[in-house]
Amino acid sequence: KIEDGIKYAYGKGKLIFCAAGTSTNFTTFVGVIFPAWMPETVAVTGVKEGATVQACNVCHTGSKVEFTVVMQRASSGNTVPVESYYDNQTDYVGGSSVATATTAGIAEIVAGSIAMGLGGYLAGKTEIDHYKSELQREYFEVDNYPEREKQEVAEVFADYGLSIEHQNLIVDDISKDKDRWVDFMMKFELGLEKPNLNAARNSAAAIGIAYIVGGIIPLSAYFPIFGLSTNAALIYSCIITAISLFIFGYFKTKIIGQPPVFGAFKVLGIGAAAAASAFFIAHLLV
Repeated sequence: KIEDGIKYAYGKGKLIFCAAGTSTNFTTFVGVIFPAWMPETVAVTGVKEGATVQACNVCHTGSKVEFTVVMQRASSGNTVPVESYYDNQTDYVGGSSVATATTAGIAEIVAGSIAMGLGGYLAGKTEIDHYKSELQREYFEVDNYPEREKQEVAEVFADYGLSIEHQNLIVDDISKDKDRWVDFMMKFELGLEKPNLNAARNSAAAIGIAYIVGGIIPLSAYFPIFGLSTNAALIYSCIITAISLFIFGYFKTKIIGQPPVFGAFKVLGIGAAAAASAFFIAHLLV
């Protein structure tokens, strides 16, 4: 049963959005319908655009509604077409169903950007912490095992073919300055460059913003300003996403000095394969 499924998902900590209901001008008085009236769900309905919030002509409302999305243009009457619930025919209704899909999409973008941004922050913070830890260890070894550390410096230059005489001269010169000595060991023994202290913050911001932009692009086709049907919105969403991936891939590979057209098609292919896999897996589960 739907009710049992919702309760099970809610028990697993899932956030569940449900449409408050979409019908005709004469039946919206019913209020929020099942399963949106369940306490385990978040009811969503549509509203008209404008300076003041107005209920759309065919959207159900009620005290259970927690989110509203602009799904009907008050100035033009343009609404978002959805599949009619009574005859399975496409009809122009400013539906709470589409409002729910849009709300869920926005919620995913917000949650995903926070999660990805936090992941980027933690990755950057881990890099900084790792560098500090290795830096402290190198200072300890230089203070307590100087001869061994000098030998490690000599081995670095031995790999470049320098004679023992030249190795000793360089080692003696580097070891005169402990900070320079440690810095040399960090770079050439451990292969670690001093990270930017703001790297974690910058990484979190960049990843989070990129996730939001990347999510808004395909979702934008469903916004009511375009007045597209759900099927048309899906097609336009695929087209604008493909174009965006191609442009991104082109400039990304151009910046790093690789063939830009090949890179553009590579990024486009990877994105298309990922989207197609997600679509077909979801189709099999429905």
